[in-house]
Amino acid sequence: MQVVFDSTRVGFTNALIELAEKRDDIVFVSTDSLKVVKGEPFLERWPERVVELGIAEQNGVGVCAGLASTGLVPYICTYAGFLTMRACEQMRTFVGYPKLKVRFVGANGGLFGGNREGVSHQFIEDIGILRTIPGFTVLCPADGDQVRQAMLASVDIDGPVYIRIGSGREEKVFPSGTPFPLGKIRIMADQGDDVALFAHGFVLNRVMRAAAVLEGMGIGVTVVEVATVKPLDTEGIKAVLARTGCAVVIEDHTVIGGLGSAIAELIAEEVPASLVRLGLQDCYGESGFPDELLDAYGMSVEDIVKGAESAVRKKNKV
Repeated sequence: MQVVFDSTRVGFTNALIELAEKRDDIVFVSTDSLKVVKGEPFLERWPERVVELGIAEQNGVGVCAGLASTGLVPYICTYAGFLTMRACEQMRTFVGYPKLKVRFVGANGGLFGGNREGVSHQFIEDIGILRTIPGFTVLCPADGDQVRQAMLASVDIDGPVYIRIGSGREEKVFPSGTPFPLGKIRIMADQGDDVALFAHGFVLNRVMRAAAVLEGMGIGVTVVEVATVKPLDTEGIKAVLARTGCAVVIEDHTVIGGLGSAIAELIAEEVPASLVRLGLQDCYGESGFPDELLDAYGMSVEDIVKGAESAVRKKNKV
């Protein structure tokens, strides 16, 4: 099978250029990250709309807050952890609390995004951190064109938006031009009601491969993309869980605080179901090739199949 790549970093820059061509309020704030996120084409066309601050993420978020308070829409794009950990207080207090329209784009999300730099640049906590901050919209597009579509769809959302991107070596998942389902789940496969597989981002292709294996085993699978992690499409997820009664969540993130936790909370409060969470099990990553890392940390096709079988067994015991 030939793998087609669709860089999420290029998708970010293409969308930013497209937005800037139509709107005068779009600004790019760089914290020595312009080249990292392939932003040179934007700089060449609008040097007056680029604010370069050097390696100063906390200052960068503060500058974004100031720009947003004047009516501009600043996009700050750098490594995900440098935003959500190093500048977390600034994101919370100076952007989240006053509900300013700042757009944060976090690169190297997950193990998949940080294979070259290792654990210091593998950001597996970003979604969990931002789920706790009131008012944030958290988006996890699957490939480069979906990043573009997500940026176009979310540009006018009130309050802060976080968009998770990768290293630039992501597989293509959806045909180009597929709209981003802002705020809604997307059913990627409906092969039966035995078990639901929930996922987002760069694991989706392997989830679809696992679904094909399960179908061959006679296990009916519904595959659900949850690209908007916050606010969660609770009604859509509840409807799926009510049909299947069990689920597996697969995410390139720690299992603590991310999508798996969000769905576990929904199950506990709204719709009882058995649940298996696949992701980093309260541990750090290591250096390696992206697919090998996902396999090593429990997110292989085989792991997803076994997780689905486990969820179904749990359901049948109730």
